[in-house]
Amino acid sequence: MKWTWLAATALVVAGCGGGANTPAPTATPTHTPTAESARVAPLCERADREELGRVENPAITELSGLARTKEGRFWTHNDSGDGPRVFELDTTGAFLREVAVQGAEAYDWEDIAIRGNTLYAADIGDNLGQRESVQVYRFKLPEGPTAQATTLTLRYEDRPHNAEALLVDPRNGELAIVTKDFSGVAEVFTARRSGTLRKVAELNLGLGQAITAGDVSADGTTIVLRSYGSAFVWERAESESLATALKRAPCIVKANLIEEGQGETLALSPDGRAFYTIPEGANPVLRRYGG
Repeated sequence: MKWTWLAATALVVAGCGGGANTPAPTATPTHTPTAESARVAPLCERADREELGRVENPAITELSGLARTKEGRFWTHNDSGDGPRVFELDTTGAFLREVAVQGAEAYDWEDIAIRGNTLYAADIGDNLGQRESVQVYRFKLPEGPTAQATTLTLRYEDRPHNAEALLVDPRNGELAIVTKDFSGVAEVFTARRSGTLRKVAELNLGLGQAITAGDVSADGTTIVLRSYGSAFVWERAESESLATALKRAPCIVKANLIEEGQGETLALSPDGRAFYTIPEGANPVLRRYGG
């Protein structure tokens, strides 16, 4: 939500003793004692930015999740305050249709993921840290104006957390939720189905690097998490779990995402060599980053 982003950004800048010309905090990935260095991913070697088009629909102004189909179309949704619905966009960001997600509620939808022909909408936002459980709604790629969802109800093993990033492993369907904290320490919790979310990793990304979205490429080889200003990339071996891959230090994409505005979306291409974003606001721009 805007007030959260602006207030937290001001707090970080003030805490760094900065003024108008103070640069944004930079990410400082750290190794765990047993971590191996990740090879440099193609996204970190080259990430040219291209504007593909605009989303021109008055109902689409606070986007907080993005998923790309193998055909190159996109599914997205609004942040808290909207109902349980998703929007389909074409390859240029042009609006195609709205779909009502039946059997779902919308407290604070924060991310959307895709695995094969199935979408996962993540109702995981919790700015006040007081939700006893969070929900992920799973439904097939819609063919008509409605979709019927199955509800996965999840509870953290320790306490409530605010989160805005959902990862779905294309290999086995495991869910991973990554928490959002402006301290730059993100916790990773996983589950296979409804039930307990167990902590499997802790990421030290640098002061101010609060995670707002993420994705796993359809081939399973690339994981990306983003903050408002940066994108962090992990390459993953065929035999690795998401948790194992995330315990290595990431590389950082050479792109300043803060220039987009308030960015809470990210979708990977199937091979993980490019990603797409759309910021919040009226008539937002669909952008591609990659070689």
